[in-house]
Amino acid sequence: MLGSLRNTVLGLGIAVTAAFGAGTVPDTALQAKAVHEIRMYPQYSIFDNINVRVANGNIELLGQVSEPYKKQDLLHIMQHIRGVASVTNDLEVLPLSPMDNRIRWQVARAIYSDPVLSRYSMEPVGSIHIIVANGHVTLEGVVSNEMERNVAALRASGAGLSFGPVINNLRVEVPSRKS
Repeated sequence: MLGSLRNTVLGLGIAVTAAFGAGTVPDTALQAKAVHEIRMYPQYSIFDNINVRVANGNIELLGQVSEPYKKQDLLHIMQHIRGVASVTNDLEVLPLSPMDNRIRWQVARAIYSDPVLSRYSMEPVGSIHIIVANGHVTLEGVVSNEMERNVAALRASGAGLSFGPVINNLRVEVPSRKS
């Protein structure tokens, strides 16, 4: 009986290893872990826009970071996630410019001080990301409804400094139903 139980457990272990591969981690689990690690990275801010794609254990980092060291830090963090086969780091480092920094802060103040959007300022990293490259402003991230999406664009556009049109790539978390 004990030998039979041992063979059953051994057979189950072989079946699980065959089904999932020895030591492999499902892509969905890698995706969740990578996103978690990015959110926990202390230098991640509203001035960065980082997206993750995972395929066959390969992590691809996409988007923009506001400082060169962030690109290297995130590569290092991703390489140390258990189950990662490889990392492709396609993060763009935004230009280091005092003018761009000034625009970032002006747009952030305009957005996060608005009563409609101020609740996002209470998050560890607000869900509205402000990407500025050579004076061009792009909003990335997620808001709750279309009105918040429009208010964010309006506030960003009126933040001062003539930097041209704001590209509003904000996504609505739960789109409203049309009757």
